[in-house]
Amino acid sequence: MTAALVGIITKRDSPRVKQVGIELVDWFGRQGIAAKLDVIEPEMDMLVILGGDGTLLHVADRASRHDIPVIGINLGNLGFLTEVAEDEMFQALEEVLSGGGRLEKRMMLKIHLVNGTGHKSGGFLFGLNEVAIVKGNVEQVIRLYSWANDEYITTYKADGLIISTPTGSTAYNLSAGGPIVHSQLNALLLTPICPFMLESRPVLLSAGTRITTQLADPANDVKVMVDGRFSWEMSKGDCLVVEAARKPLKLYSSPRLGYFTILRNKLNWGGRATCFPLPAKVGGGDKDPVQ
Repeated sequence: MTAALVGIITKRDSPRVKQVGIELVDWFGRQGIAAKLDVIEPEMDMLVILGGDGTLLHVADRASRHDIPVIGINLGNLGFLTEVAEDEMFQALEEVLSGGGRLEKRMMLKIHLVNGTGHKSGGFLFGLNEVAIVKGNVEQVIRLYSWANDEYITTYKADGLIISTPTGSTAYNLSAGGPIVHSQLNALLLTPICPFMLESRPVLLSAGTRITTQLADPANDVKVMVDGRFSWEMSKGDCLVVEAARKPLKLYSSPRLGYFTILRNKLNWGGRATCFPLPAKVGGGDKDPVQ
């Protein structure tokens, strides 16, 4: 890629990460590329995220809105999205600047709340992982009428409801018992949180579906959280409307780590076993000449 201006976003309240950001500004300068620290401008050619997934989630909305590709350097903890390790940082950046790297398009959610009188509350919000309806009162179970486009799905009686992207399937959705969905699938996940009826299971819907859920009864302290951030409070009759956003997040993935390698490492599948090659007798999968 040709880059003239790069933004470097650092994890908040971390002097060590801030120092790495300052060093990276100097490194880009030696490559003849201007870099700004903790600033996002529409004309930027790339954003480098220094921190963990939370740092990337914080800027995903603005990055997708301005079509700025993002690469995440893991200076935090888990790092599903910030895949590149700190000791691989310069090598990965050199590969991207020379035209390499794997650029993926990750679905974003477009979310708004319609209150009981039919008015939108505060416009649209956008999320990369999920939007969740959660209750603060441990003694109450809430009821949520839910629709896929105009078709009624069911009334969830639960502690809450999560609507997530495939990227977010390994976040809150996974903790609530939802499935892992490959990040390149175009789908929406609807997962109840601790449902009252155990047969109330997660649902996978097409990316073109508009999901609407309405709070059925009066309830105290029911919150809407977008990517872990408080966004609205819900009252009886309020409707949350969620659909795939028009613009995805453009995310550079690690050139050395595949999707399932990351899952094995982060989730400790099989004790982080060594990657086994596909048997030679299977090969690349010969096609049936009839098909």
